[in-house]
Amino acid sequence: MSIGRPTVLAALLAMSMPTVLADDMPAPSPVTGPGVTGTVVRHADMPSTHVARRNVDVWLPPSYGKDPAQRYPVLYMHDGQNLFDPATSYGGVDWAVDEVMTSLIEKGAVREAIVVGVWNTPKRRDEYMPQRPVRGRIKFNVPGAEDLDAVDIVSDRYLEFLVKELKPVIDATYRTLPGRADTFVMGSSMGGLVSQYAMSQYPDVFGGAGCVSTHWPAGNGIALDDFAAHLPDPATHKYWFDYGTATLDALYEPYQKRADEILRKAGYVEGRNWITRRFEGAEHSEKAWRVRVDQPLVFLLGH
Repeated sequence: MSIGRPTVLAALLAMSMPTVLADDMPAPSPVTGPGVTGTVVRHADMPSTHVARRNVDVWLPPSYGKDPAQRYPVLYMHDGQNLFDPATSYGGVDWAVDEVMTSLIEKGAVREAIVVGVWNTPKRRDEYMPQRPVRGRIKFNVPGAEDLDAVDIVSDRYLEFLVKELKPVIDATYRTLPGRADTFVMGSSMGGLVSQYAMSQYPDVFGGAGCVSTHWPAGNGIALDDFAAHLPDPATHKYWFDYGTATLDALYEPYQKRADEILRKAGYVEGRNWITRRFEGAEHSEKAWRVRVDQPLVFLLGH
């Protein structure tokens, strides 16, 4: 499949792909503009048999394409429109994952890695709420937000898209290290909730989860018992959790303390394969996550 008219981007991808672009992967277009650092490409309207189409943005590390034999770990992140480009991010503030990764790589603090930003859709809550523990109707526990009904939740289908449709074409299209030890998942708020769920659903696929400002209060903590019942082996998996103390994050500490105790009892060791951080005064926003995103990135992708 052709990737379009000859461009620097096309040349870069052609040099570094192990195969031609996977048939199900829409051709990439460059993402440029103020606030975008390095090589970011967009595969628009990624098809799926499980969930609605969506854009997928891919950030490539600085050395990508220079050595056709080099392969890279992959971090899959939810809410992909908020990661690299302030023009598409909620409120006009992105996480600056592209800038932060570039800086961390230059410092030798992390391995070079590919970051895949999976955009959300209008069904964000339904795709990110862990499906397995929900029966009936639950409180979302966000001021002004409607309750969630089990019949609307489709996170199992969303994860099937991520694992069975998206990951195979990413692995076929880019030079990845496809194994569990080199595959990670990360998100914030409901994205944090679905990240821990992804690792419990697919422990053979994901080796680490970054859960930022995890919205445990959905369903009054209904996901916590499910988390406890499906923890993967601490010998092969790791978790990052964090939370602030302002705005919506002010609700999170008691729930996170329960999650911490679950991890402890299951044999996870804080500072080794699990970290929880409390950020005094931090609010529930892209602006706050931008300030501290380097920390989960180092934890997941550090040498």
